[in-house]
Amino acid sequence: MSFCLETYLQQSDDYKILLAQSTFKLARDVITKNSKEVIHVKPGEKVLGVRIIGVPPIPIGLNPDEGTVLLTYTKPCNGTGAIELPVSDDDIRKIRSLSIDKK
Repeated sequence: MSFCLETYLQQSDDYKILLAQSTFKLARDVITKNSKEVIHVKPGEKVLGVRIIGVPPIPIGLNPDEGTVLLTYTKPCNGTGAIELPVSDDDIRKIRSLSIDKK
């Protein structure tokens, strides 16, 4: 899956905003609490075609049984939030391969 996140959020109803206009710390907490699995990536890593920004290490939540991923989303002048997007099993595997966590 590769797309423009901003366009996706404008044109689709197939996502959940879990937190909006907040801080990166609160977004990190929401992702951790709402995910079965959390991995961490470096800032600038490309996830689902989008460069991830934030305070390292950046959490990404995975819910493989539900087929969703939870990401931080930072929008200038609006702060940071957390969103949940539907993804394929292949996307989940690709995201896991970006993990900087010790295995």
